[in-house]
Amino acid sequence: MLKRRADFLAANRGLRNAGPGFVLLTHPNGGQGVRYGITVTKKIGNSVVRNRMKRRFRALLRAALPEQGLPDTDHVLIGRDGGVERDFSNLSAELSRALSAAAKGKGDSRRRRRGPRR
Repeated sequence: MLKRRADFLAANRGLRNAGPGFVLLTHPNGGQGVRYGITVTKKIGNSVVRNRMKRRFRALLRAALPEQGLPDTDHVLIGRDGGVERDFSNLSAELSRALSAAAKGKGDSRRRRRGPRR
C-alpha cells in the first residue's frame, strides 16, 4: 500500500485512465511489486462518505490486482463524485477495463493545466 506523498506524485506522472466512478493512475515502480493507493478528496463528501468509498476501493483492488494488476507497478485510484452511488459490479467492470487499457499502454490524454484567467 502506498503511504508516502512522493509515491502518489510519482504515480501522477504515469498513465491515466478515467471512468465515471474513479480515475486509475498507473506508474512503474522499479521492481517494488504491485502496490496500490487510494485518494478521496473532501469534494466527494463528509468523512462517512469518503471512508465508505475507500472501503469499496480497497475491496475492488484486493479482488482485481492479484490477477489483473500490472507487475512492478503502482496503482492509484482517485475517487470521483458519483463513485459512491455506483453499483459495485459496475465499478469492478470499470476497473477491469482500466487495468486492461493500462496493460496495453493506453491512457487518456493529459489534462491541460489551467493558467491564470485573463
